[in-house]
Amino acid sequence: MSGNEFRFFLSCDINLPVTFRVERLEGNLPAAKTLDSEVDSTAEVRRPELYVECTLYIDGAPFGLPIRTRLEFTGSSYCWNELITLSTKYRDLTANSQLAFTVWDVSCGKIEGLIGGGTIHLFNMKKQLKTGKHKLRLWPGKEADGSIHTTTPGKVPKEERGEVERLEKLVNKYERGQIQRVDWLDRLAFKAMEKIKERESGRNGSSHLYLVVDFCSFEHRVVFQESGANFFIPSPIAATNELVTVWDPEVGKINPSEHKQLKLARSLTRGIIDRDLKPSSTERKSIQRILKYPPTRTLSGEERQLLWKFRFSLMSEKRALTKFLRCVEWSDVQEAKQALELMARWEMIDVCDALELLSPVFESEEVRAYAVSVLERADDEELQCYLLQLVQALRFERSDKSRLSHFLVQRSLRNIELASFLRWYVAVELHDPTYAKRFYCTYEILEENMMKQLGAGVTGNEDGFKLWQSLVRQTELTAQLCSVMKDVRNVRGGTQKKIEKLRQLLSGLLSELTYFEEPIRSPLAPGILIAGIVPSESSIFKSALHPLRLTFRTAIGGSCKIIFKKGDDIRQDQLVVQMVSLMDRLLKLENLDLHLTPYRVLATGHDEGMLEFIPSSSLAQILSEHRSIISYLQKFHPDEDGPFGITATCLETFIKSCAGYSVITYILGIGDRHLDNLLLRDDGRLFHVDFGFILGRDPKPFPPPMKLCKEMVEAMGGAESQYYTRFKSYCCEAYNILRKSSNLILNLFHLMAGSNIPDIASDPEKGILKLQEKFRLDLDDEECIHFFQDLINESVSALFPQMVETIHRWAQYWR
Repeated sequence: MSGNEFRFFLSCDINLPVTFRVERLEGNLPAAKTLDSEVDSTAEVRRPELYVECTLYIDGAPFGLPIRTRLEFTGSSYCWNELITLSTKYRDLTANSQLAFTVWDVSCGKIEGLIGGGTIHLFNMKKQLKTGKHKLRLWPGKEADGSIHTTTPGKVPKEERGEVERLEKLVNKYERGQIQRVDWLDRLAFKAMEKIKERESGRNGSSHLYLVVDFCSFEHRVVFQESGANFFIPSPIAATNELVTVWDPEVGKINPSEHKQLKLARSLTRGIIDRDLKPSSTERKSIQRILKYPPTRTLSGEERQLLWKFRFSLMSEKRALTKFLRCVEWSDVQEAKQALELMARWEMIDVCDALELLSPVFESEEVRAYAVSVLERADDEELQCYLLQLVQALRFERSDKSRLSHFLVQRSLRNIELASFLRWYVAVELHDPTYAKRFYCTYEILEENMMKQLGAGVTGNEDGFKLWQSLVRQTELTAQLCSVMKDVRNVRGGTQKKIEKLRQLLSGLLSELTYFEEPIRSPLAPGILIAGIVPSESSIFKSALHPLRLTFRTAIGGSCKIIFKKGDDIRQDQLVVQMVSLMDRLLKLENLDLHLTPYRVLATGHDEGMLEFIPSSSLAQILSEHRSIISYLQKFHPDEDGPFGITATCLETFIKSCAGYSVITYILGIGDRHLDNLLLRDDGRLFHVDFGFILGRDPKPFPPPMKLCKEMVEAMGGAESQYYTRFKSYCCEAYNILRKSSNLILNLFHLMAGSNIPDIASDPEKGILKLQEKFRLDLDDEECIHFFQDLINESVSALFPQMVETIHRWAQYWR
């Protein structure tokens, strides 16, 4: 931004209550008090029980009653993580408004002990409302003084400021969006900052106490405006690099003329006239253009008015319902009533559009109930494809016992796989403090209804109680595996010693894991009954977290292998593999089987989970041992008469799987691709694993649009071969098929907006827009073919990623 650029900000006329968050207490507390002050030195010593008392002062006088909140001790510090809301609104503040914080120790049970207090101004020297985190200096033994010339200023004196304070100030700017975010660089910076903080705290051992307070932020900077004050813009000659605050009283307000016109156009008398209106050819083209908008597109005022005007003539067009409902002014009782009447008579929409109606955009309970009624038409296989997102949609419901919650439970009672996955999806979300009660309510409804059922489930002869107990035993199994993993990690020595300890634990002290008393339904595939673990075939992966590779014997005499992880959040992997499975289903519905490998993934906690083990080798290992992919495939599928000495079926499988994953990883923006997380099965199927970076995030600089290394192209005969041409043909065909279902995929990601998945939670709106951009909905099918072919050529010719791959291989060698 140039020095002569000006920015207009909002005035302080905000009709919202003052809110902030007391985050934590830093520093060394005074010595803990005894249980009774009159008892001798041998009396029991208790940890201080701290309370923070907050009072708002306006122009030096207290305004409203003080608020007291307790600081919880979390094991290493005192924290409190709930929002405090004052009865005062921002518009009632003056330029001299202050918050006075006093910390009390009430652990003695008799007389309150004063720890200290500090005061902070709500506006800075430029009369801008403070936002973000601020560290207040507490004055020991003093109660906070909120007078204009306070004796307990919370501002840290200059002589006490050091490198840590400077960095905290920069972090505050970063969190407010004033410093550009660069993911890979930010992670390095934050790690370096933690080391500096540890070094400074160990060196200084400061005896001062600080209270960290987090103020809420607004879309625009808020500036205090005195009544009748005149603001002027200085001449560019005298301008500096600082922003100039200019008060604009009309920013964010509704134009009264437009609002009046809108109300007249939507009046009840107009409703009679609108019934017979038919759009002209120009209006019809505009409507058809609007109906093709992705679900993430916000309609303009003119577009909303156009759809409302011709709402009666659009009732036979099922695609138009979601767009029409976005046009409704739901605060208008009469208009909302008319919209619901039309919705009931509208042409029945598809399941894809019903998912859109469950997004946070639609708050009406009637609309959400209508969406559930459409979902009731989906079969169990299709419903399972969306189950993860439907559980996340419970966050957007108006009540804990919603229509959606009851629908999911009722459908689960008829299908044990749905019941098992629903139970796990809900149980994992119990760690979310905001919505834990809601998810627990759904969990209880499922438990209560299942235990009432008789003859439910896949076998038809089990009662509900036994079925529910079989699901509960899944949790007991994961708890036992966590215990085993903890013991294995504590073993000193290399991987081989840990493997020996694992097998010893499985077959010795915890022998109940070798042979279960009763078969347990596999959490990954509830239709399969597992009867125990085979210790001799179980092992540990060479990794920092030491994931377990376990072989389970099934009740019918077979076996299945799973990977169990602890200490890693695999919910993002679960989402990506679910999308791969969905896209595989969409492609097969169009008679295009690209031999994908959507292995099963299930998060059983916020830091643990199971993955299906697929026998395969990484491309890094294959190239190291066999020099080329072709040599590896020749070992398993030799054919002297076939292309490159392998069977035509095997080569075709390889080409198709490469095409499928190239398209999917591009659409989902999957990053951190290297030869260790590209795996190849002995039948020629290539597939990807480890999805720690999605939606465009990548720890490596300048990543190619898709991971297509030269070794993969060489296995197809080179860039000039007919097989490489066939690969590009499969890519373009798959891309156009998935573009037809772009609304479905976008709706599913929109329902994940409230989840705790890292790459979505950081900025849901931005992530969904990135996903939408990958579909290139502005192009037709023929234009997309040329676009995607150019994309493939760009990825193959990218030299920089090859250099990064070499560096990564070196890092793996020395690990």
